[in-house]
Amino acid sequence: MPLDPEKVAECRAWLDRAQADLDAADILLSAPRPRPDIALFHCQQVAEKAWKAFLFWHDVPTRRTHDLRELGETASGMDGSLGSLARRAEDLTPFAWMFRYPGELEEPARREAEEALKLAREVYESVLARLPEEAHP
Repeated sequence: MPLDPEKVAECRAWLDRAQADLDAADILLSAPRPRPDIALFHCQQVAEKAWKAFLFWHDVPTRRTHDLRELGETASGMDGSLGSLARRAEDLTPFAWMFRYPGELEEPARREAEEALKLAREVYESVLARLPEEAHP
């Protein structure tokens, strides 16, 4: 049975945005003046958009949320092999807001952002591996 072109296009759009966040985090960490704080935000966004792409593909509606626990639990409920990854990715949730505004928080270490990027990439690649090639960006 042929795939629904509208569904393919929307799933691909979610994944394309996730890839753009991966690229942004990578650029921010390799810049002459690295910005791990902003890179961490993009790492959270990668995982969020990847989970939403996976759920969209499986016709599971999602609400507007940055909560990676909620999204990851829903995804792993559909594919149990995602459980461990989903639990690890929950740690990225606070980066959706933690460093967005100036305040009393200490600048995160570059190493922390590099580890977050590695985890975000793992979420993205795991989702890609579970979706048809046609939905890939």
